[in-house]
Amino acid sequence: MNRKELAAALAKKTDTSNAAADRTIAAFIETISDTLKKGDKVALIGFGTFEVRKRVARIGRNPKTGAALKIKASRVPAFKAGATLKATINGAKK
Repeated sequence: MNRKELAAALAKKTDTSNAAADRTIAAFIETISDTLKKGDKVALIGFGTFEVRKRVARIGRNPKTGAALKIKASRVPAFKAGATLKATINGAKK
């Protein structure tokens, strides 16, 4: 499902326009991004948690030449699914 399909499904479930649903999705993404940028978590009970994880600097390899590369330390976004979401996907009700 892409963003356009998600907006259409959200609009149908909430009885709003596709444009309004798309604005809601954009606001949701922006809010989560801004929160993660500050280093905070976003926890949606039952759905999951968005957080920032730190990756340490490491040595990698260029797959074409095999030469060693220095990979800088970075912060990466991560999502951990909640128990209700996991149960729904696996067909069980929690």
